[in-house]
Amino acid sequence: MDYDSVADELYALRPEEFTAARASAVAAARTAGDRELAERIRTLRKPSLAAWVSNLLVRSSPGEVEPLLRLGEGLRQAHQDLDGTQLRELSRRQHALIRALSLQARQLAKEAGHPIGESVQREVENTLHAVLADPGAAEAWAGGRLAKPLSAAVGFPATAEGARPQRPAPTPAPAPSRPGKKESEQQRRKLAQAREDAEAAERELRELQDEAAAAGQEVTEAKGQVDGLQRRVEELTGELEQVRGEHQQARFAERAARERARTADRRAREAGRKAATAAARLERLTSPSSDA
Repeated sequence: MDYDSVADELYALRPEEFTAARASAVAAARTAGDRELAERIRTLRKPSLAAWVSNLLVRSSPGEVEPLLRLGEGLRQAHQDLDGTQLRELSRRQHALIRALSLQARQLAKEAGHPIGESVQREVENTLHAVLADPGAAEAWAGGRLAKPLSAAVGFPATAEGARPQRPAPTPAPAPSRPGKKESEQQRRKLAQAREDAEAAERELRELQDEAAAAGQEVTEAKGQVDGLQRRVEELTGELEQVRGEHQQARFAERAARERARTADRRAREAGRKAATAAARLERLTSPSSDA
């Protein structure tokens, strides 16, 4: 039992199976006396629905992993080299590949019993964009152990079709100080911070929406299981009532049989006494002394 094999096994499970399986793995590690391994397993986080779908894509379609990683390397190199022609070509491939993979992931999720909506599919697409933009995100995605969707925090600058990236312009000389410049700089910083806070809040909202969707799916599945068990309880209750009736009838039949047996035994004893009396009388009548 080792950490990597346990982690791979856990993240290959459906989201609703993760928590119980993790608890079992922790207990097994503790029983084996490996408390450090048990603690590492305990810290593994349950994947959100979007993260689970992204992991499912990696595990179910390993042949799609390498092409996306190579495309990401090409895109990052093209941006670094400011190669407009290469960048335009790779950008076209990027949009086509990400759309195809997100649709494939959606189909895989449906086949696995977890249909996803547009919001979760967007999270999967954002993860794929992050894979292209960030080598660290690419490595995390290819490992198939995401606990939450990735965000392209380090992204590519927007490149319009037919446009060529421009080299940075020389830094302009500082303008003479003017009244209110300090206030304007502070205002820009506040605005930038507000935008970052808004983006963070939006990401958190999407994560919570995904968790809520996953929880709703678990509720639906649990309700289906409860309904099925309730039907089974009703069936077994009906069978139990039938068996109870048959048992009661059998008890009545047993009592009647016992009563018939006692009656037959009593009559047999009476018949035995009568037979003994008749035999004794016959013996007296046929003895020599009776002839005298």
